[in-house]
Amino acid sequence: MTYYDNIVEFEPNLDGADMCVGIVMSRFNSDIGEGLLSACTAELKKQGVQDANILLVTVPGALEIPLALKRMAISDQFDALIALGAVIRGDTYHFEIVANESARGVMDVQLDMEIPIANGILTTDNDDQAIARMSQKGLETAQVALEMANLQLKIDDIAL
Repeated sequence: MTYYDNIVEFEPNLDGADMCVGIVMSRFNSDIGEGLLSACTAELKKQGVQDANILLVTVPGALEIPLALKRMAISDQFDALIALGAVIRGDTYHFEIVANESARGVMDVQLDMEIPIANGILTTDNDDQAIARMSQKGLETAQVALEMANLQLKIDDIAL
């Protein structure tokens, strides 16, 4: 904890020891999903999350991710959740529907269930953009999930 002009501020904390993390990954665009997952799980382990405390669930596509996240949140077994997938633009309006609705669904679950969810569903114009972003985005989702889980614990324990 640091102070900024006599204001309490919590430092980012990525400690994953004793954290349980659930991951929901879309099987659509599976090569991108696997790239996201590889970087994500490597970072979770680097930050101290044990293999036994990571659960991976796969779903057909990005629109199915929010329901799986909600079921995992309801189980009350996880400190944070992560959504992984790729929605790549095609020639139809379907891209916008899937990109927007999957993002809205993830946010709705996060706010309704009060559990941190790192959104790692890439929305790109083409495969090359997704490939270029998957490793960094996978790493970032792990960091976001852990930081937000630790922040929630700090906020819950706050005594001003």
